[in-house]
Amino acid sequence: MGLVQWLKGQFLCHLIICYGFLVSGLLVNLLQICTLPLWPINKQLARRINCYAVSVALLEWWSGTEVTFYTDPANYQIYGKENAIVVLNHNFEIDFLCGWTFCDRFGVLGASKCLAKKELSYLPVIGWMWYFLEMVFIKRKWEEDKRSFVQSLQNLRDYPENFWFLLHCEGTRFTEEKHQISMEVAEKKGLPKLKHHLLPRTKGFWVAVQNLRGTGMEPWGAPE
Repeated sequence: MGLVQWLKGQFLCHLIICYGFLVSGLLVNLLQICTLPLWPINKQLARRINCYAVSVALLEWWSGTEVTFYTDPANYQIYGKENAIVVLNHNFEIDFLCGWTFCDRFGVLGASKCLAKKELSYLPVIGWMWYFLEMVFIKRKWEEDKRSFVQSLQNLRDYPENFWFLLHCEGTRFTEEKHQISMEVAEKKGLPKLKHHLLPRTKGFWVAVQNLRGTGMEPWGAPE
């Protein structure tokens, strides 16, 4: 075991990293709060400042995670240069971090958007940061979410940077119990039974496409 790997396993090192994350996160939140007076004067400048205030620099180095992306070389040239709806699978708890690493590589990390539980918007650091980044928060109750969901998407139509709207098509993380229930629903509806994925939920995707159409938005998905 090398020195770096040994240090990664020490509680004191974890404590220092945690402290650094909290302090730096709160400083970013403070910077974001300072953009509030700028919002009514120059909304697009306030958005750009918030865009460049985020990072996932430690993910691959700290965890040893290697994110590999397979794609058509012709399509590779346009990634990060246009708006897109990116459809992801959700099998593991760190899927969203891998998705953000992918965004970071193409220069759209700060401009990436996703659906998140409303409760998360009240959490210091991450939740507050997401609020200023204009993430779309929902309660997972369609009758209550429909209006706010559509309004949040409409607000993104004049976003000043190229942005990616990330959607986990299954709506929740994969578990064997959820998979069994999902396949029972598929059988009742006469839909194909998926071996490694939950039945996709299409309503959020459909609403996103309808409201973001015409903004240079191209839907495309990660390979399974």
